[in-house]
Order: sequence, then structure tokens, then C-alpha cells
Amino acid sequence: MTRKIQELLKITASLVIGSLILINCEPDADQLGSQFFQDGAKGIEKVYPIIAYNISNNDSIRTDSDRLQGATLGAFRESQFGLQKSAYITQVRLPGGNPDFGVNAKLDSAVLVIKPQYAADSVTTTTKEDYIFPDGAVPAKKVVNSYPVIKYGDAKTILNFSVHEVTDFLGSNDDLIFSNKEVNTGTLIGKKSFDGKVHFVKITKDADNSTLFERTAAIRIPLDSTFFANKIISKASAPELSDAASFIRYFKGIKVSVDENDGYLLNFDPNTMELNLYYSKDKVEDGKTTREPSVYQMDLGSANTHYNKFTFDRSGTPSAAAIAVQDTISGAPRIYAQGMGGPGFGLKVPDATLASIKSLYESDKIGIVSAKLRIYTDEIVWNNKYTKPTNFVVKQKVNKVDLNSYLEDLSVLYGSGMFYLVKAYDLEKNPAYYDIGITQTLKNVVEKGNPKSAHFVLNVGDYTKDAGGNLQGALFSSLGAQNFNTRSYTPFRAVFVGTDLNDPSNKKSAKLILTYGTK
Repeated sequence: MTRKIQELLKITASLVIGSLILINCEPDADQLGSQFFQDGAKGIEKVYPIIAYNISNNDSIRTDSDRLQGATLGAFRESQFGLQKSAYITQVRLPGGNPDFGVNAKLDSAVLVIKPQYAADSVTTTTKEDYIFPDGAVPAKKVVNSYPVIKYGDAKTILNFSVHEVTDFLGSNDDLIFSNKEVNTGTLIGKKSFDGKVHFVKITKDADNSTLFERTAAIRIPLDSTFFANKIISKASAPELSDAASFIRYFKGIKVSVDENDGYLLNFDPNTMELNLYYSKDKVEDGKTTREPSVYQMDLGSANTHYNKFTFDRSGTPSAAAIAVQDTISGAPRIYAQGMGGPGFGLKVPDATLASIKSLYESDKIGIVSAKLRIYTDEIVWNNKYTKPTNFVVKQKVNKVDLNSYLEDLSVLYGSGMFYLVKAYDLEKNPAYYDIGITQTLKNVVEKGNPKSAHFVLNVGDYTKDAGGNLQGALFSSLGAQNFNTRSYTPFRAVFVGTDLNDPSNKKSAKLILTYGTK
């Protein structure tokens, strides 16, 4: 520990560019005590108990197209948080107005394509060398690569997808939509039993190895061909299909959901969904009429209004009782955090602790080297194999109002290569723990008195980055940097040790770890 704090002090002394002298290169040790260093420098690490409390997000979060870089589907139930279920609602547009399907068009099939995240390194390959490609009876080779979808929950569950027609107008794609918005549906237009695997198919010609057919790995839900024949193909010249504004009021959209109330949640890119109509039409050539196959790809991309609809059932669960009480004075012995609109939690450094640190700063002229908040998962009630949260979005509370900007630590030090707002440890073990770096923020509290508290709100999720790895919110700060995050489609959750009212020295309770130097 002595060596680590020495290194930390040396790093602090060597950095000379503004706030970078406070970079959060923190030691991993969590023992208490004082250490003495060369040249009379004294490094001290102290641990202070903090107030950890539950925060209800009313099981609601914005899930409109502005928030969904990813989307979710499925259902998952476990004992601590109960049921969390996700459906997806979207408009459907034509690729252009007044479509021409040709002469004597007949719909053969309609398919909805969803491209979920899958484990590319867990492939199972089957090869058929003597395959005969049906279009022209061409000798070929067929290769099928199968991949398990990345799941949060019970990976062995069979999910049954249902697709319904939406009967409510969904509005404009710049509308604000929250995850508890209800939508009316009508006709069931598709069903699919899904075993949890997606398949990439490639067929190559034996003669020259050229590609005859290729199909990406995806979930393919067969749709009611009669419905789409009547709704789309037979209406080719009708005014309802003349332009986008008319069409989205005629065919208002679709809802994709699962029948089960337990299983797992999966993630997918909503802007890569497809709705393909496979049809044939007359083709006249040299006086002969044949049937020509065609595909009409409807538009489910980013121009469409879409959102995730979340349903919760916490009846009788520990989380329901815990988040009903948000005690910012005494805290809670356990705190519950859940993505996709579930509860978050607060971490508050008590005013008396801040006063003590300020007194050290004023009387002993201490220099804060590192400050971090530490929380542990509860090894008793959260002893399972579910993927633990890997990150949090962190707000500072000032005058009881959540700021919409990043913590100064993040906005000043991100990109330095030496700072992490949240560090997660032992995620594959029980318990895991997390350190939240607040060095610069606490220095501002102690040294500048602005803001006057060290009070933070955390939610499961991460900040989104652009293609260059930069924080997206930094580019659009006028829209609120905190809004650029993955909360709405991150399914992870965990139970943490909160404030131990009976034993503040509990090594697993929420705490502030402060490292400072003195002369």
C-alpha cells in the first residue's frame, strides 16, 4: 500500500496541466492508515461511511428513436426485481410513393427480419457439399453458421414472438416517448417460436465458387401474406400509398412482443430491421409470359417513429419495498439498481464528513490526491450468474436539482487515457465492487465550496461514444450531455450493500475513500 500511495503522489506532483494534476490513477488497496514518504511527504488514506439510498425512476424512461441506439425484446423474471418485459413498436414506411408491383402481382410471403446481437465466437457450422440450388438445379455447396443470441436471463427458454398491427397513429419521429406509453393493437399478423440461435447461410456454385445465395444471421418472423396482399400489394394505385404522410396514417405500424412472462432479454439495432414482401409478377419476353420473382423492402429505419414499451411486475419483491422509501438522511441497508427504466440509487457524502475534510484542508493544508466512492454487490441476495452492470451514468445533485452535464472529472479528464469514471472489479466473482472517481468534483466541493454538497445519482448504463470514441454528449452539450447514454437498452441489474446503520465500519458498506498528502 505504501508503494502505491507513493506512486500516486509522484504522479500527482509530476502532472502540471490544470486539473490533470488530480488525475484519478487510484490505488486498489482499501486498507486504512497513514504512510510516510521521502522528503517528509506524508500520504494518508481514510475511509468514510456515506449515505446510500434507493431512487425510484417510476419504471419509466425515454425510449423514442432519439434514445434507442439499441433496442430490446423479451421478458425476464427473478426474485429480487420481479418481471421486466420489453416490446418494440415501430412505424413502417414505403421506400417511395406510388409503388409499382408490375402486372398480375401476387404476394408469396412476407417476413419481418430482426438482427440481434449474437456471440460471433461461438459458431457451429454445418456444410452440405452435394446441395442442389433449386433455381436452375445448380450443383452447389451450402454452409450454415449458427450463433447463439446474447441473452440476459434464462438462456434455455424458448421465446414465442408475436407481431400485431398497431391501430394508433404513432406521430412524428421527433416526439418524446416514454417506455410506459400504451398503444392499441389489432390483427395478429405474425408468429415465431425462437430457439435462441440465428443462422448465416451461404450457398456457392460448385463450378466456380461464385455466390448463389447469402442470408445474414437474423430472427425471421413469417407474417400473414393475405394481410399484406390486401394491405399493400392490392392497393398499389390507391391514395393511401401515394406518399409517406398518407401511408403512416393508413398502416400505422407494428408491435413485436413475446408471449412469455419469463425467459430472457435480447438486444438488437432497431434501424436494421426489415420487412420484406416476396412476390411474383408477369414478365413478357419474346411474346412469352413468365413469372418473375421480386422483393419489395419496406422501410423500418430511423425515419420511423419507434420506441420500446416496458412492463414491470414487482409484486411482493424486495425491490418493490426498498424503492418505496427514498431515505436521503439514514440511507438503506440494500440498494437496487436496474437498467431500462428500473430504479437507480443515490450516494451522498454526509455534511459532517465534508465539514471534517474541509477542516483538514484549511488547518492542515492537505492536498487531495484521490477521491472515490466504493460500493459492493450484496453477496447474499445477489449470488447468481447474471451479468453484472459494467458501468453507471453518474449525475451530481446541486440544490436538489440533477445537473444535466457531466461530472467535472469526466468532462475534464475523459480522453486522457488515465481516467475512468467507474471501475468495476471482480465482475465474475461474489461480491463484485465498483469505484466511482470523484477527485476533481470533491476538490471543488472542499476547496471552492461550489457546489456545497457531494451528492450523486447513479443509474445502470454507460455514456455513448461517437465513431472516434469521443463522448457524444460533449458534441451536443446544449441538449444535455447526460442524455447521451445506454440506460434505455441496458438490461443489467444488481443489489448492492448500502448504508450499514448498525455497523458503519462494515467493509462492504458504501464508502468514500480519500487519499491526500500533507507535509
